Amino acid sequence: MLEWLLHIMLKLQEVCINILPIAFVIIGFQSLVIRKALVYPKKILVGFIFVLVGIVFFLEGLELALFPLGSLMATQLTTPEFLGITALLPMVVWQNYYWVYLFAASLGFATALAEPTLLAIAIKVEHTSGGVIRAWGFRISVAIGVAIGLALGTFRIVTGFDLYLLIILGYIIVIIQTLFAPKLIIALAYDSGSITTSMVTVPLVTSLGLGLAESVPGRAPLIDGFGLIAFASLYPIITVLAYAQIAQWLGKRSLLSNT
Repeated sequence: MLEWLLHIMLKLQEVCINILPIAFVIIGFQSLVIRKALVYPKKILVGFIFVLVGIVFFLEGLELALFPLGSLMATQLTTPEFLGITALLPMVVWQNYYWVYLFAASLGFATALAEPTLLAIAIKVEHTSGGVIRAWGFRISVAIGVAIGLALGTFRIVTGFDLYLLIILGYIIVIIQTLFAPKLIIALAYDSGSITTSMVTVPLVTSLGLGLAESVPGRAPLIDGFGLIAFASLYPIITVLAYAQIAQWLGKRSLLSNT
């Protein structure tokens, strides 16, 4: 118990060192540039302490649960016994890994829906747009994008396909969609990629990629294990733009049918 408390205190010290620059910037601008006293300083201090403690326990949870879990699932899904092959083949047959793609897509969908940042932004978007963009529609479209991105990313790891080609293809699709998408959604769609790469999604996705690269024959964790976050950031942009385009098309269609 004493050893664990010492470990937590060291983790708290590390988090404080990392957070201090943010505090200095905020307090410095407030006192030197804006030149006004902080409103409710006691509440801000208490909130800051809660943030520090929360980050410490969150990081501890990552090390104890999320990182090992993602790596363990990737390892279990790629064993010869599970894949139904008697021995490791000299060449990777990508069709054998369909459970990996399904797991990656399911994980991406679930983690995106559970992302606190996405939930907060979706509520704000629905309120700001006056209900034109629904919170659930926005969240599901982002989650589908993350699911597609992670399935495609794991396919890339299994096959050894070049990362940059799939990224270029994704951005070409985004550029074409941007030309035809409603202006109301474009900025939000571009922001939706960064919303998904937050505290819940990133640890699981990173551990999945590294675990998969370690388990698939011929793959190097450093070269092939990373890059899934890029897919989780890019493909939600495509699905959010598609959601807006479909909604616009359905709106025009119902308008025409009423007239």
